[in-house]
Amino acid sequence: MALYEHVFISRQDLTTLQTEDLIKQYSDVLKENGGKVIGHEYWGLRTLAYKINKNRKGHYCLIKSDSPPSASQEMERLMKLNEDIMRVLTIKVQKHEDGPSIMMRSKSKNEEYSPEQTEKSETQELIN
Repeated sequence: MALYEHVFISRQDLTTLQTEDLIKQYSDVLKENGGKVIGHEYWGLRTLAYKINKNRKGHYCLIKSDSPPSASQEMERLMKLNEDIMRVLTIKVQKHEDGPSIMMRSKSKNEEYSPEQTEKSETQELIN
């Protein structure tokens, strides 16, 4: 079986509970077809870069799975048929990241990423 990450965007007029139900529904599709869900995340209602189906915002969701290609294809096919889902992206990965995804990690607004800061924090961790 292969490791996949599925990201989908659902319509803005759905509630958070309805979006969580979509995650559960498609997780069940993967399980029924011989796969297993490693984890899922709800990234929240975000503004889109451009309008999709006359929507300016969408609910972003991530499902991490370990499933055969046929299960992933079936889930993606069902997602494309669902009117509540605007976009689907499935990526095959070598290994799932431990912990939350990059979208869930919070950074303070005034903190900027730079290689020097990363090196400084790594050396401080080694010292402690």
